Amino acid sequence: MGRRLELVVVVVVAAAAAAAAVAAEGKGRSHAYAAMMYMGTPRDYEFYVATRVMMRSLVRLRVDADLVVMASSDVPIPWTRSLKEDGVKVVTVKNLKNPYEKQDNFNIRFKLTLNKLYAWSLVAYDRVVMLDSDNLFLQRTDELFQCGQFCAVFINPCIFHTGLFVLQPSMEVFRSMLHELEIGRENPDGADQGFLTSFFPDLLDRPMFHPPSNGSKLGGMYRLPLGYQMDASYYYLKLRWTIPCGPNSVITFPSAPWLKPWYWWSWPVLPLGFSWHEQRRKTLGYSSELPVILIQSVLYLGVMAVARMACPSLSKLCYNRRAEKRSFTFSHTMIKVAALWCILAAYTIPFFLIPRTVHPLLGWSLYLFGSSALASIVINLFVLPPLTVLTPWVGIFGALFVMAFPWYSDGIVRALSLFAYAFCCAPLVLGSLMRVLGSLQLLLEREAFSPKLGEPTWSPRSSKLY
Repeated sequence: MGRRLELVVVVVVAAAAAAAAVAAEGKGRSHAYAAMMYMGTPRDYEFYVATRVMMRSLVRLRVDADLVVMASSDVPIPWTRSLKEDGVKVVTVKNLKNPYEKQDNFNIRFKLTLNKLYAWSLVAYDRVVMLDSDNLFLQRTDELFQCGQFCAVFINPCIFHTGLFVLQPSMEVFRSMLHELEIGRENPDGADQGFLTSFFPDLLDRPMFHPPSNGSKLGGMYRLPLGYQMDASYYYLKLRWTIPCGPNSVITFPSAPWLKPWYWWSWPVLPLGFSWHEQRRKTLGYSSELPVILIQSVLYLGVMAVARMACPSLSKLCYNRRAEKRSFTFSHTMIKVAALWCILAAYTIPFFLIPRTVHPLLGWSLYLFGSSALASIVINLFVLPPLTVLTPWVGIFGALFVMAFPWYSDGIVRALSLFAYAFCCAPLVLGSLMRVLGSLQLLLEREAFSPKLGEPTWSPRSSKLY
């Protein structure tokens, strides 16, 4: 117990020092947009990029507030330096130990999300809007600073969302939260979402926030209109926003981790991913990924050229076999399996080599280019019909076109169109697989009854003519 108390004191002192540092370098602004950054997940870099894009978008909107990132001490120095160059104040904090790690439903990727509680220690500000990195701002939201001590949006009818909320910093509240962590307050999910919904259990009964026209600030707690946290899934049903309450100001993406908007493959699978990348293009740009894109493009060009020039040698490598007749069946089977695995590799390897946060148009173009380049190796190595091997390539291109088609009336029509396309395309892909196996079988049978590659094709009698 003494050890825990000592830890709480250390955290409070560190938080107070961080708050004092922010106040010392402040410009007199009484409000802040804040986000957190920590290390320890496979997607640390992606969230770093997302945080920079979000902060730069707020600068572009000319918000009347400071921009603050609460970064754990293990965040790389070049990352914090870049944030500072963007005009962001970086507050270094100590990771809060998560006491809910033993829960059965605990997700390890939420282990350090309780660092969000440090927002209450930013006492240099009168109001703070706390943000997750997957927010896409459509317009200024400075009116949120008129809200009370705690305000949040109910995406779920009964549970408010912690991707964006307004708070009034208070060291007293911060110490109370640390104490609740120490005694193990009930937390449904073991993350910041569950802790805050447990800490503010009666927010659902509070009135809706409407900013006073005279600019004054409210006290107490309020529910925020849904327009401040528009769940992207609402958009995919109608392919347009139909949020009647409050301004349509902020989009949030509480989707599967690998379908966040900054991943290049998220569009056109999820149409709003393109909106996020357009915001990045206008703010941060893609200079960090372009060298990798260029290197891969040149590499794929070289692969296609070498595969074309080395076609006879590759064929000999595959079929120059001196096996006995009894091993023909086994070797033929192995060649077929190898061919199928090579085709699968041609369509999967390029996907994992592309930088994850590159623009979707660049990402998909590079994927299609890379898969066709590797498919050319398979075509030349196993002497297969090009169109047969490239049928999945054509199918993928068509699926992208169907998903990206911009004139669907709603999301249901879009989903049905994609389903119909997949239904029609599946037999063609299956047929191409059968043709690949048939081509391999025909070629192997021809090889079995013809002279071995690399051996003379003339008889000794005919050689006497020369």
